[in-house]
Amino acid sequence: MQELSLNVLDVAENSMRARAKNVTVEITEDTAADRMEIRIADDGCGMSKEMTEQVTDPFFTTRTTRKVGLGVPFFKMAAEMAGGEFSIMSEPGVGTETRATFGLSHIDRMPLGDIASTMQLLICDHEDVNVIYRHRVDAETFEVSSDQLKEVLDGVPLGLPEIRTFIGEYLKENIEALYHPEPEAPADPEGGQAAEPARNEQDMNTTMEE
Repeated sequence: MQELSLNVLDVAENSMRARAKNVTVEITEDTAADRMEIRIADDGCGMSKEMTEQVTDPFFTTRTTRKVGLGVPFFKMAAEMAGGEFSIMSEPGVGTETRATFGLSHIDRMPLGDIASTMQLLICDHEDVNVIYRHRVDAETFEVSSDQLKEVLDGVPLGLPEIRTFIGEYLKENIEALYHPEPEAPADPEGGQAAEPARNEQDMNTTMEE
């Protein structure tokens, strides 16, 4: 895997196979601390302690479609090569949390890649799951969920081609904005602070109206 977004996709797809109803993908980039963290959590069937310990083994898999499972081991290797750490915690009947950290400027850190397309795929291909995406870059935050999108779209299926395109563009635009924040609005002449521009549900409603 040449980009971290593909690791995110692989681990999140594991959550779907574990019959999760809620899957959270959270990315935090802190330039001051030179640190990136990727966290994927679900409320699926979970794993026993023994299976959790085995899942980072590249020759362990619960799938019948291939003999070698490489998604989680590659994710772990990517984190450790970039000066970070990897952990996976799971409990049967509760769910699983996978967490990987990386040195943000480390020469061996793989690029995040096309995370917008990864999230579009997860949201649009799994309409029965509430996929929550939260992405922080320093002081900027973008958050959206399948449930929010369904509410705004008033029941229109997320898998329709035109809706997939809308969601993909919405994700891409807002993720790019995290790296290029708008300049701070001038303070109110009367001493109050100007309202910050919305980047979540209100922004989504505006885009739909256009």
